[in-house]
Amino acid sequence: MNRKFSKNKQREKDVIITIKRLGINGEGIGYYKKKIIFIPGALPGEIVVAKIVKSYPHYIEGELVRIKEKSPDRVDFPEGVDPEIGGLELSHLSYDKQLEFKRNNMLESLKKYHPRGYAKYKVKKTIPAPDPWHYRNKAQYQIESVHGKTKLGLFAPNSHRLIDLPKMPTQNEDTQKTEREIKELIEKLHVPVANYRRHLPGIKTVVVRQSEATKEIQVTLITIDHKLKNLIPLAKEIMKLDHVVSVYQNETEWQNPQVWGNKTEKLLGKNQIVEEILGKKFALSPRAFFQLNPVQTVNLYSEALKYLDLTPDQTLIDAYSGVGTLGILAADRVKQVIGIETIPEAVKDAQHNVELNHIKNADYIQGATEKVLPELQNSGVSIDALIVDPPRTGLAKSLIKTILRVKPETFVYISCNPSTLAQDLVLLSETYDVRLIQNVDMLPQTPRCEAIAKLVLRK
Repeated sequence: MNRKFSKNKQREKDVIITIKRLGINGEGIGYYKKKIIFIPGALPGEIVVAKIVKSYPHYIEGELVRIKEKSPDRVDFPEGVDPEIGGLELSHLSYDKQLEFKRNNMLESLKKYHPRGYAKYKVKKTIPAPDPWHYRNKAQYQIESVHGKTKLGLFAPNSHRLIDLPKMPTQNEDTQKTEREIKELIEKLHVPVANYRRHLPGIKTVVVRQSEATKEIQVTLITIDHKLKNLIPLAKEIMKLDHVVSVYQNETEWQNPQVWGNKTEKLLGKNQIVEEILGKKFALSPRAFFQLNPVQTVNLYSEALKYLDLTPDQTLIDAYSGVGTLGILAADRVKQVIGIETIPEAVKDAQHNVELNHIKNADYIQGATEKVLPELQNSGVSIDALIVDPPRTGLAKSLIKTILRVKPETFVYISCNPSTLAQDLVLLSETYDVRLIQNVDMLPQTPRCEAIAKLVLRK
């Protein structure tokens, strides 16, 4: 946490706090003078000394100073890593307790928004990851060079302070090794590094993604400006690194709040890398979305498809279909799959993946699901089953209204945010019964978790 000092009397005051529970972002929660205080790094049951760094009308931000009484669930934070780094918010908590926390997060979200019948929902225990470390197959690191010293890593939360990452224990070893080798090549070849403070062009971000199935590595250099000194020589050297099969350039600009820009160009190598899940192949271009934990993805998708209860006479709608993973995995269980996706590149990848897997009964359409669904129904398509996998913001209210009009018999909602899932269930539960919610831990050591909700049309 960055220190943000308030101007009140509590500034930098050390206080003793008993931690009652964890917040949704994994921070310890206690109370000071009847006001809630958030202390990152503290665990339930601990008595800690904390520094008050900022006080707001309804809550306080605290900073852990030391632990007076330690929780039996506390484990050592990974060595050699700055504790301020994001992505390791729960790594001081035993893994069994992380899984409990993620289930409790779901229960608390349901309690907060109370969709119909929520107290009777079957919320199953979180499915653990096969390996809670070294699972991420994609690294997206920022780079900067100040006074001749180059850093490559992640920004500290809520700041532009870059933390160099020679080691990241949730990253798989090949992607981490490749990131560090690329950093050395950038320095060796004197390739310009983007300067945020002076708005100078150069490389801004280095993205490395590896296929779990083939071990192929795809590298994307996100740059400010297109033509950079020694960029092609750099790409040629990167192609010599172990497992690297392609190098891309993505061009962005300082005004863009997103990491990626709109223009992507292949510099060298293959067009795509190929991942394999449950016997199906998926070709991935640089911007194609794919789960960051490919081994646990097998469990996530297996559970989701199981809860759909598909039959050979059904039509399945795969909304937010991305590169077609779920629809293609389900294709041999149903009469027809129709995928709907707003991003043109993803639709193109999905169509390619249909051909790659010799699927004859799957089509992918570009458009907004809330518009396409009624059009399909009006054209005579029987919408029997639906699966949705939206971003963290959840389903648009217009789409929920469309689903309630179209009324597929059964559908599965895959969510990466318990709060938005619980909010969306408030409306959906007016028409659907929630049969169960299954958490799947895709991102160990973080507060995040995927949840699968099975919904069945109420008769």
